[in-house]
Amino acid sequence: MTTHDHSTPPVAPSTAVERSTSDLKKAAVSGWLGTAMEFMDFQLYSLAAGIVFNEIFFPELNPAVGLIAAMGTYGVGYVARLAGAVYFGRMGDRIGRKKVLFLTIALMGASTTLIGVLPTYAQVGLLAPALLVALRLVQGFGAGAEIAGATTMLAEYAPRKRRGVIASLVSLGTNSGTLAATGIWAVLLAVLSEEQLQSWGWRLPFLLSFVLMVFAIWIRRNLKESPVFEGRADLDADGVALSREKLAEQAKADAAAAGESTLEAALHQRKGRAFFLALGLRLGQAGNSGLIQTFLVGYLTATLLLDRSIPTNALLISSVVGFATVPLVGLAGDRFGRRPVYMLLTALSAVLAFPLMNLVQGGDTVALTIAMILLHNLAVLGLFSLESVTMAELFGARNRFTQLGLAKEIGGIITTAAGPVIAAALTAATGSWWPIAAMLVGYCVITFVTALLAPETRGRDLVRLEDAA
Repeated sequence: MTTHDHSTPPVAPSTAVERSTSDLKKAAVSGWLGTAMEFMDFQLYSLAAGIVFNEIFFPELNPAVGLIAAMGTYGVGYVARLAGAVYFGRMGDRIGRKKVLFLTIALMGASTTLIGVLPTYAQVGLLAPALLVALRLVQGFGAGAEIAGATTMLAEYAPRKRRGVIASLVSLGTNSGTLAATGIWAVLLAVLSEEQLQSWGWRLPFLLSFVLMVFAIWIRRNLKESPVFEGRADLDADGVALSREKLAEQAKADAAAAGESTLEAALHQRKGRAFFLALGLRLGQAGNSGLIQTFLVGYLTATLLLDRSIPTNALLISSVVGFATVPLVGLAGDRFGRRPVYMLLTALSAVLAFPLMNLVQGGDTVALTIAMILLHNLAVLGLFSLESVTMAELFGARNRFTQLGLAKEIGGIITTAAGPVIAAALTAATGSWWPIAAMLVGYCVITFVTALLAPETRGRDLVRLEDAA
């Protein structure tokens, strides 16, 4: 009979808890809805920052400086995201995914709704932009863990053979949120006068998000904890993860038990390789996204002097096409494995980067739209679909939430901060579009090489505490 130190309660065996189809459906809706809300919140703000916030919150600045200030408040949300990924990631790995996802959705929804009731600069002066920045920080703090937590939860709920397609629903949330926010602003701009928009119309998108928040909170209150989290071998009798010191005591006490290899693997594995592999996968997807969805729109309108509606409409159409691309890529990953699909998508994107960019800058609206749809679906949405499951599978259950969140946020910050600036400098210096294509190739090569070096994770037991690499 095995004896245990009384200070360290026995841990549960490393076995995933069973969940019903109904539970899986709730988890799928929860993951999709949370990600949709995250991207809708940020898109609502980014559009408002470009349309009205410079005049409502920074009216005493000249228009150019006011726009910079409005965009600056948009940027502070990304600074808070990294802090949120660390704080909530650690909490989620320790006390459970469900509790943390309830907090993140409430923080995001409440801060977004409160933006809709903020006083303006004309009413309270400098307090107005100060409150705006504070709410953006809170919003970003919650959002930093939302997509990582939703990805973790859905991957841990999904059956092994369908994990790729089910986890891809998180990626569909990005399309849903972006399209919803863009649609709301399009309606407002079409039906309201400039005076109505400035006086009260700008508040409506933020106030409407309250309805979505209430629904999302209700879904998550009725969601059961991740079966993988509950099946972890390093939980105490209260369902809380043991500290590293207590885990070492338990492993020593259980030296003769069946769980020895599980606990020992978690204690002695060298950390870092799985994180850098996940970061490499993230850099390619996020880098391509920054170039295609952000920089390219500005380049086509500011440098090539195309009407802003042309690239914007192309991306809207592409997002709709993405509702088919994302689950199809998820299915392919389940059928053929993550690595070969990653390498196929990145190789195709790299090969097509120059010819498709040549079509984009050619000026023909139809050719430009087709080229942007192909680039966006192959190099951004397709990779995002794979990323949703592969990054979760790379990490062990003990630190999955934290490491996944950090890899996503650090990768996003690196590429969104540096990528567009480098692209702008190179296109200005060369007077040509080819640096954009070259950077797309570079990002694809990073992800291709990372996939080549990574282990195949399809079907991996997510209850295991140690990383896949």
